[in-house]
Formats: sequence, structure tokens, C-alpha cells
Amino acid sequence: METIRLTTAQALVRFLANQYSERDGQEQRLIPGVWGIFGHGNVAGLGQALLQAAVTQEADLPYYLARNEQGMVHASVAYAKMRDRLATFACSASTGPGSTNMITGAALATTNRIPVLLLPSDMFATRAADPVLQQLEDTRGGDVTVNDAFRAVSKYFDRISRPEQLIPAALAAMRVLTDPVETGAVTLSLPQDVQAEAYDWPVSFFRRRVWHVGRPVPEAAAVERAARLLRGARRPLVVAGGGAVYSGAETQLRAFAEATGIPVADTHAGKGAVPWDHPYAVGGIGSTGSYAANELAREADVVLGIGTRYSDFTTASHTVFGNPDVTFVNLNVARLDAVKHSAEPLVADARLGVQALAGALTDWEVAPEYRDRTRQLIARTREIEEECFAADRHTGELPAQTQILGALNDVLGDRDVVINAAGSMPGDLQQLWRARDPKAYHVEYAYSCMGYEVAAGVGTRMADPSREVVVLVGDGSYLMMAQEIVTMVSEGLKVIIVLVQNHGFASIGSLSEALGSQRFGTKYRFRNGDSGRLDGDVLPVDLAANASSLGADVLHATSVDEFRAAMEKAKAATRTTVVHVETDLYGPNPPGHGWWDVPVSQTSALDSTRDAYETYAARKQAQRHYL
Repeated sequence: METIRLTTAQALVRFLANQYSERDGQEQRLIPGVWGIFGHGNVAGLGQALLQAAVTQEADLPYYLARNEQGMVHASVAYAKMRDRLATFACSASTGPGSTNMITGAALATTNRIPVLLLPSDMFATRAADPVLQQLEDTRGGDVTVNDAFRAVSKYFDRISRPEQLIPAALAAMRVLTDPVETGAVTLSLPQDVQAEAYDWPVSFFRRRVWHVGRPVPEAAAVERAARLLRGARRPLVVAGGGAVYSGAETQLRAFAEATGIPVADTHAGKGAVPWDHPYAVGGIGSTGSYAANELAREADVVLGIGTRYSDFTTASHTVFGNPDVTFVNLNVARLDAVKHSAEPLVADARLGVQALAGALTDWEVAPEYRDRTRQLIARTREIEEECFAADRHTGELPAQTQILGALNDVLGDRDVVINAAGSMPGDLQQLWRARDPKAYHVEYAYSCMGYEVAAGVGTRMADPSREVVVLVGDGSYLMMAQEIVTMVSEGLKVIIVLVQNHGFASIGSLSEALGSQRFGTKYRFRNGDSGRLDGDVLPVDLAANASSLGADVLHATSVDEFRAAMEKAKAATRTTVVHVETDLYGPNPPGHGWWDVPVSQTSALDSTRDAYETYAARKQAQRHYL
């Protein structure tokens, strides 16, 4: 057997550079590069290996410098999301805080079921220098390190304590990254001494490998059972989730809706699978869903879930599907999701599953009255949207966030990508954003992670440079993680960042008020010497100046018209540009058509909390398991 002597890190770099994914005959690099921040745990291991690969060209694995370890994971996730989970990055960090900074990103990736390869550095496998700098000493065992925290949020975890262990571990890592059912964060923990240790590697370990991502075919009997339930439905509804997008089922889903007349609601991950102006697109569903989608959900007798995991926002905490006899048919590549809500499962690739159902329903469609009902509800929904966008709806000094979203809808093109993750914006976007392209709506809501947005702009732009990328971020998320603006600038990535400043947490503030907690602790204010609380004057924070100091060009807007003009300038720019606009912290937001279960204190000395609990208890009565 032919061998070559390399360090573990050098071997890993060579291996990763030769991994490919393939679906439907199209191949691409599975790991096109490595994000990293170097410290003593990886600078002489992976750092040396990446340098050597670049200098000698023995392996094509470019290195990208991030400014925050969590941020580089977010960038990798955004890249993988744009590439339909067929490509992602590796992320290298030093020991201790460098590595644990990646844990939030790992949780986000796994919750969203998006592949990312994490390479946290670890303590000495030999324990020759024990304890080393940043080492956790655990009295329960000498083999416990902070990297064990990755186990709970990774779909695959392995610690490489000997060089030869990399061979099975690396192959297992690629298997999980390319498995649409099991994918998520994959963690290979790399002790710093093992990274630099030499070994005689089989040359065949570095051969070009193509990981084929298949399309599981639906079982004929399962298709027949699902079709039978749909044939018996009078008020069916489709809920399209991320699986419909990742499988590329958009064309098939639109044709299915047109042929059968079944309206299509969507989750955050599924928005755009059917264009917003399609005659059977009824918008977002659930806690922040549209009027049409939620009205149809309350009446639905059969719900066809396609590629959705049915989060509590999708089901409005198990209240939106109001028909006491509602039945679910779940088409999903993962059996975990296919059987939720006591459903009739159809375990298959979403594209093939929709095609199979369409074939089984060729002579069936909903009644004409139900098509009319769908049209009427869509028309009313459009009226609600226009009311939210209207200039005369809000009379405050500052524009409402909904008005800014209305202007963005007008200014951006069909292929332009809007990115968001947390705060009040996802709720407003789910009702108001008019996506015509499945990649144009990039809202991370499975983990709803503040700080995702700016870093995601980096990964999204890298994944598809042909698209305009617009990061929509509030001041709360911006303050969590804005430093990847520096990465955008250094890599020459043109991204537009719409920075919405309202001096507080608009979403949690509104929720707090609704739950009787009086917006406590949700505003950016000086501490009040009289009350002792953070309810003094507005803080003199200049986020626009901060963005400028990080290397971005900055434009200011104080009205909707100025915002439109600034956006046109930003689109014409060639550099990362921040459009700073102040909005009213108090809304108004779109009208609510759903509920979200956030428990209220059952006993309280505050009238506001007692009143909120009465409302909560009344809404709780509609909650039920779907059995």
C-alpha cells in the first residue's frame, strides 16, 4: 500500500480538498474552503497545513479569515442554505473560548438541519503539558474538555486522539454532511498536538470522492394512502417548508396547486417555493401568519405538510389547525417529521413525492367553491398588506418598520436576497414579504439567532455573487455581532445592510407588554437614578458611525422617501453599504392572526400581569394535540 507522510492537519486539508457532492448529475465541491481564526491551538496545526497547501498548491482549500468564531459558522450555514445543503465550509478555531464560541453556530446549524463542518482545537491528547492554557480541569475525569459541549448540538462528534483515527472519522463526517435526513453540525475535535503529529497515510485516503445525494423514492402504497385522504378532503391545505426548497420542488409544487386547486401556505424556510402572487399562494402560516393562510388552516380537514418540521410558530403552538377532525399527510425525507401530528407519512424526497401525488390525483381537484374561497381570502390579505405599507397608517415622527418593508419590496428585484433572523422583523416579513424566488427570502427562524444576519450576508454573497444581498438587521442583532462587516470589506464582497435603529428590542418589548411585563428591560436607556431601572434617556449610541469605522460606506435616511433614495444608491454601489434608518419602537406591526404560547405568571402583584394571564388562559383552551 502506497503511503505518504503528513501531519494530521496536512492530511485533513488534502482530504477535504478532494470531497465532492452530486445530485441529479451535478457535481460541486463539498468543502470549498476553510474559515478560521488562529490561536495557539491551531496556528501550527491547521494553520501550517493551510499555508503549505497554498504555497505548494498540493491541495486547493482556500482560507478565509473571520472576526468572530460564531460568525464564521453563521456564514457557512448561510452558504450551505443557498446551495441547497450540497456544499458548506469547514470552520477552524483555537482551544478554549475560540472553539466554544462556535457552539451557538453549531446549535443553529443542527436546528435548521444545515450542514457545517466544525474543527475545534482541543487540549493535548498526550497530556504532556497538563493543564495547558485555557484547559478546563474537570474533577470527574481527565478526558473531559470544553469541546464535549459540542456533543449536544452536533449530528456527529468525534475526538481525534490519534492520527489514524482521522480516517474513519473524516469519512463518517462526510456521510453525515451529505445526508439530507441526518445533516447538521459535524464536529471533529482536534487536540493541538495531534494536529502536528506525523503519520504514514494511505494515498488512497486522498482520492477524489463523490458523495451522491439521492432522492428517496416514495413507496407506492404510501402514495396511495396519502392520495386517498386527499381525495376525501373538502378543504385541504398545503404547508410548504424548507424541504420543498432544498429538494428543488418549486416547479412541481406550483403545478400541483394549479391542477388540484389546493392552496399553499408556507413556513419561513419554505417561502418563495410558490411565488407570492401565484393564484394559490396564501402566505405564511402560524403565529405570525397571514390572514388567508390562518383562516384556511382553521377550516382545513386535511393538511399536506411538505418538508416542514412543524415548529410551534408554524402551528401557532398547536392552535391554528382548528378543525376537530383535521388529518395530516406529511411528505418528508425524514421519518421524524413525516409522522408528526399522527400523520399519514410519505417518506420521500419532496420533489418526487409531489410528482407522485400529482400522478395519483390526476382526475381530482377541489370544488369550485373552495377555489373561490381561496381567492377571496387572498384578496383580503392583499388589502391588509397594503394597509401596513400605507404612508397614512402611521402618524408618528419616525416611519414604522412595516413602511420600510413596503419600500424594500418595491425597490428590490425578484432575485435579490433579503436576510433576517430575529426580533420583530421575522414576524413582519412572514406576513408582508413578497418573495417570487425560493432563494430571495433568507430568514433563519429555527434557532432565531440574534447576530446571524450580518455574518449570513457574507456566506450568502459567496454562495451566489450574481444576486444582490440585503441584510435586514435591527439594532439589537447588530450589537450582538456586526464585526463581519470587516470580513465583507476585506473579501471585496458587496452587501447592502439595512440597519433599523429603534433603540431597543421591538419584538420582545411588544411581547413583554402583551404578557403584562410592561416592556421591562427591553429599551436601550440610561439607568434612571430615581427608579433604579433602565428607563432613563435614550443612549447616545451611533451605530452608523460604528459601521463606518468597520469599513462600510454609510447612507442615512429619516423618512420612507429618503430610504427609497438611499436604497437606490446602495444598489448602484460596488462596496458594502449600510443604510441607516430610524423607526418607531412602538410599531405598528401587522395585525395578528395567530397565537404563540409564552406562559404568563399565574400569580402576580401587578394588574398588567393578572390581566395578561386571563387572556393567556383563554387562548390556551384552543391548544391541543393532533391525534
